[in-house]
Amino acid sequence: MMTATDDRSNAPANNKIDSMGSKFSQVLEVAAKLPGVRIDRASYLRTALQRHCTDEQIEHAIRQTPAAAGIPLKVIRDAANTSITYETSKVSGLSALAGIPGGFAMLGTVPADLAQYIGHMLRIAQKLAYIYSWPDLFGDSKDKMDEATEGILTLFLGVMVGVQLAQGGVTKASAMIASTVLKKLPQQALTKGAIYPVVKKVAAFLGVSMTKKLFASGVAKAIPVVGAVLSGGLTLGTFLPMSKRLQKHLAGLELTKPGHRPAEEAPQEDAVVVVTESQEPDQTK
Repeated sequence: MMTATDDRSNAPANNKIDSMGSKFSQVLEVAAKLPGVRIDRASYLRTALQRHCTDEQIEHAIRQTPAAAGIPLKVIRDAANTSITYETSKVSGLSALAGIPGGFAMLGTVPADLAQYIGHMLRIAQKLAYIYSWPDLFGDSKDKMDEATEGILTLFLGVMVGVQLAQGGVTKASAMIASTVLKKLPQQALTKGAIYPVVKKVAAFLGVSMTKKLFASGVAKAIPVVGAVLSGGLTLGTFLPMSKRLQKHLAGLELTKPGHRPAEEAPQEDAVVVVTESQEPDQTK
């Protein structure tokens, strides 16, 4: 049983976790308000599946999920690869910071390069989530993310940068959605329940690794995973492997493999396909 002394001894560590998690949440909130960052699930699925599926399949995928619509995993992989390649090719194009509600004042202490970088990560995270049968992350919210959305996006970004703890959190959330046939995120688990402590720890890790030096000095070399690319534009060598890491994890979850899937149809890693702008409209405009 934990004593009052134990509580006091753990207080500094807990305060640090809360502080760094709060800083990351601030970055996440600003990035989510950048023009073009939020992906409309229905529009995206129509665009991603239109070359491979019938109109009836696409509408079924939108009403429920691509998995429930019986869309083959090869089609899902191809659509995911196309989105990854497209977002990688456009990774330096999200620069309309003046379009944020409230203008540049919204940035506050969040460096513009960091906000843009997180914005790109959020775009591909949403697309991969939707093609791999996750529910709408933002729903009808036009202004502010709810806590569950913030929590799952934090976990997605954690997976992208290689945080093993984040992988476990995403797996748990996926299992809850799959087992209850939910059409929304598990709010309770992400905000107060079993997954919430994981979200807090992942947010703190991201706060330390992504924002500590940037908040302190504005140096654009604070993210270990990315090195110095923030100052020179994001590159194929950084954004691509992070996107593929999230794709690989989402593809292996039960959520994308309902019972009607043939057992032998297991997810595989395909080479990234080349995409042109005509194949997927630029949603950043």
